[in-house]
Amino acid sequence: MFIEPLIGNNHPKSQKGHIEVICGSMFSGKTEELIRRLNRALIAKQRVEIFKPAVDTRYHTYNVVSHNENEIRSTPVNFADDIMLLAGDCDVIGIDEVQFFDQQIVSVANKLASLGKRVILAGLDMDFEGQPFEPMPQLLAIAEYVTKVHAICMKCGDLASYSFRLSGEKRKVMLGEKDAYEARCRKCFYEEKK
Repeated sequence: MFIEPLIGNNHPKSQKGHIEVICGSMFSGKTEELIRRLNRALIAKQRVEIFKPAVDTRYHTYNVVSHNENEIRSTPVNFADDIMLLAGDCDVIGIDEVQFFDQQIVSVANKLASLGKRVILAGLDMDFEGQPFEPMPQLLAIAEYVTKVHAICMKCGDLASYSFRLSGEKRKVMLGEKDAYEARCRKCFYEEKK
């Protein structure tokens, strides 16, 4: 389990910022872990701001909602740079579904961390073709803390780290849930890809 660094109000104001990335496949608990960390920061009476891409309205227009229906208030934004404008004087910034943001999210995360903020980002690390999902590779490279979570393969029950698209749709970004995607292990993912 991830233990938050310097949690609480007693940390010095000169606290160094950092970047945490939570990644994995669909249905692996990324958003659940993001919500857990953000709720702990709120319990510690830290100032928290949460953002999500405006395009993601699957469960709620405004809130970040996990597949388990846990939720936390958030601000939907269209562009990564909007986060810089809205972050204010918060201590902790949470960003969900980071793979739906433009490449500028990498610069935004770096700037916020350099301002002394704890930046927690959650998103898919691979697309439906099993390829790195931009901009996640760059975020993984600059993060101080990386957590990869796993789902359960819907074919064999093993640990899953791939998101298998059930339709023949070829668009890279296609919002969907269990009707459109399944979590798969490496073997089951590539066997059906052939």
